[in-house]
Amino acid sequence: MPDRTAPAARPPAHFALTPDALLMIDSIARNGSFAAAARELGKVPSALTYSVRQLEESLDVLLFDRRSRQAKLTAAGQELLDEGRRLLVELDAVASRVRRVATGWEAQLTVVADDIVARRPLLDLAEAFYALEPQGKAASGPGGPGTRLKLRTEVMAGTWEALVNGQADLAIGVDGIGQSPPTGVALAPLGEVPFVFVVAPSHPLARMEEPLVDTELLRQRAVAVADSARRLTPLTVNLLPGQDVLTVHSMADKIDAIARGLGCGFVPEPMARPAVAAGLLQVRRTQRAPQVAPLSYAWRCTAGRRKTVTGLALQWWLEQLAHPRTRQALLQGHA
Repeated sequence: MPDRTAPAARPPAHFALTPDALLMIDSIARNGSFAAAARELGKVPSALTYSVRQLEESLDVLLFDRRSRQAKLTAAGQELLDEGRRLLVELDAVASRVRRVATGWEAQLTVVADDIVARRPLLDLAEAFYALEPQGKAASGPGGPGTRLKLRTEVMAGTWEALVNGQADLAIGVDGIGQSPPTGVALAPLGEVPFVFVVAPSHPLARMEEPLVDTELLRQRAVAVADSARRLTPLTVNLLPGQDVLTVHSMADKIDAIARGLGCGFVPEPMARPAVAAGLLQVRRTQRAPQVAPLSYAWRCTAGRRKTVTGLALQWWLEQLAHPRTRQALLQGHA
């Protein structure tokens, strides 16, 4: 009877790309010969040669040029070496993060900050976070607790939305007035930010008598920052019904647009301060009462009365925000 036994299917090529195989190629490339690599790996040369041939058969490529007396990589072998070294580094990083998570450090922490929060103090906090050495010894990787930090910027209701929708663990600069934190969210005061009405020195309102009344403001174009909320109701503040509006992406863009004479508007005093000092903007008094925005910071936590924070990375950030000087820097440190 004819032999109907089907030939054994070749296993998928990626099954052959084990960490041991990648370390083997790396050792051969570094040592320049199979014999030297075999000594380093504690194998006999024939076993190492057999392993390389098995790897080549699995990948269906030649990794080493057999015409050379030395262990010379082919183009395919060089590509495997480069990518293999990158994969080995990533594997080490994954193992490190897994160990960190087991000790209480989150794999990733996402911090969302409102557009009016000062960037430099925020990055100062990130720098201090990465300087942590939780195990009391130098890290073999880039340093820090091993938690991947993600910083993002939103505007007005978008900052609150990122937190309540689970896209962020900590939100800095949310509107804390009238907010009822949902289950699993805690809230604490960040501070107050005064707003001032500014125009360019060449703007018509720069020459009018103070206080400026709404009828005069209505004749002028206002510059507004678009709320970044996608599902929550976007906020609109300090705009008069029927007023022409130029909408921009960020508060920095708003200040720039006003300095160019494209419109007028209320802006955070700390953010406007450098432009006012440079003579690019003028602060004008309006008939409306001076505006002050009370801001808060909020974070995700366990539900219940105690609202416990379980991750050590979030705990560290909350400890920094508990300091008045840190909160003041985040709201005032725009210069």
